[in-house]
Amino acid sequence: MSKGHVVNGCHKALDDMKYEIAAELGLPVYQGSEDYWGHLATRDTGAVGGHITARLVAYAEQVLAGQGQSPNQGS
Repeated sequence: MSKGHVVNGCHKALDDMKYEIAAELGLPVYQGSEDYWGHLATRDTGAVGGHITARLVAYAEQVLAGQGQSPNQGS
């Protein structure tokens, strides 16, 4: 499996999401902090990853749900 990104520019979007979720969870990390999260508990950093995964799965489900419909369906 390749370690490259499938979509160019996704790193920034995922990084933004990471910090957004951390803020929602009340974690004391801020963008530009050199990605050092060593002062946080593993449980907290894992929660951020879990929330990211949940959001990405929900987004994928929405996209996939819309793929089976054509503009002329329902007429």
